[in-house]
Amino acid sequence: MINLEGNTIRLRAVEPADIDTMYRWENDPSVWRVSGTTVPFSRAMLQRFLEEQRYDIFQSRQLRLIIETLADHRSVGTLDLFEFDPLACRAGVGILIYSPEDRGRGYAADALVVLSEYARKTLRLHQLWCDVGAENPASLALFRRAGFVEIGIKRDWQWSPDGYTDEIMMQKILE
Repeated sequence: MINLEGNTIRLRAVEPADIDTMYRWENDPSVWRVSGTTVPFSRAMLQRFLEEQRYDIFQSRQLRLIIETLADHRSVGTLDLFEFDPLACRAGVGILIYSPEDRGRGYAADALVVLSEYARKTLRLHQLWCDVGAENPASLALFRRAGFVEIGIKRDWQWSPDGYTDEIMMQKILE
């Protein structure tokens, strides 16, 4: 059995009490660019998502975990495994630390360490991957420190009001 606790955070399942927090986070347009969201989520949609989380990742092909601080049990973000492929033994990773006050405190780095161990030991994954906007140096640095390496660039991939930007493809082989 693997412990989903790091030095500063715990990764835990989404609970019904998290719906209001997720509603606020998912409907904040300031994070839509990094999350790939373009439309608001209703509480009913989030409730259905929560109900689907009761299924094993091998059935649903995705898993959302809440990042909670060990010190005061605050929910500070989410960590998602998506496009889970049990045959190729890989999954995509998405991470969000919502509040600017909680960013830069090591929560995301700690969560990636815990996730990597869980993915390797419990899910028996061979690799994790992510796509990060080239204009997001904090996330690029986070994933590099966590052992992800750049494997390609999607040119002019993401549109924003400021124009098109590149997206960096990254991968981590779990050993």
